[in-house]
Amino acid sequence: MKKYVLAAASSILLLAAAAVWTRADAQSAARGLDVSPTFDGWQQNADGTYTLHFGYFNRNTEEEIDVPVGPGNTFDQGGDRGQPTHFYPARKWWVFNVVVPKDWPKAQRLVWTLTTHGKTSQAKAWLQPEWEVDQDLINKNGARDPSLMGNGTNQVDLDHENLAPSMTGSPAQAVNVSDTLALTVTATDDGRPKPVPDPEGRLQQGVRVRWIVYRGVGKVRFEPDIMSGRVYGKPATLATKARFTAPGAYRLRAIANDGQAFSTYDVDVTVK
Repeated sequence: MKKYVLAAASSILLLAAAAVWTRADAQSAARGLDVSPTFDGWQQNADGTYTLHFGYFNRNTEEEIDVPVGPGNTFDQGGDRGQPTHFYPARKWWVFNVVVPKDWPKAQRLVWTLTTHGKTSQAKAWLQPEWEVDQDLINKNGARDPSLMGNGTNQVDLDHENLAPSMTGSPAQAVNVSDTLALTVTATDDGRPKPVPDPEGRLQQGVRVRWIVYRGVGKVRFEPDIMSGRVYGKPATLATKARFTAPGAYRLRAIANDGQAFSTYDVDVTVK
């Protein structure tokens, strides 16, 4: 019973947070505005450790912003905690996680600081009971981020036994900036959630995969960047070609979603 009470409380807080971002978006512009890091909630793991979830809100409607790990994109403990350095427009949920020890003090903050367009913002994560989340809540709020390709609970009932797709793909690679990089990723699902009648074709049923830039120093062009349709009952494979505009270290991320739950697969690329 406690789990569902906490999930309900967290739902109220996270939906309220979404309303704040919606109001802030009314002040958006194509370019020139800042990016705010967000703390999206926490979970306790089976081994007693805790997972802290983070996202961000890019107030620009068009501008993608790059901030390398360093003084302008850092954590107060550890500096590099796997945070993104490439920020797409709009609100992005559940972008990355940080696992902290099981003896992590309840009131201790883990602070992500991000500076963009001369404005510094912080996301402060701690184990506040009202911010505990579960997988159902992650799936529901993930549907607010179109890049995650989920339905949410407003369209279909959540399958509580559903597992996110498992993913395999290309290894880390090194290429010349003039080269075209071939990438392949495959997502294998558990067959849940089961398809439901959808005569109007509105629902996202089956697995779909896309590529994004998670870290990088220049623009990357994927051809294609997303599967044209969804696959059910067999592995979903996306083969794509990536072209780079500048040398440097990149982390390319594949996202797979079965309509409710998502998973990610990262490929590190060194461009010379």
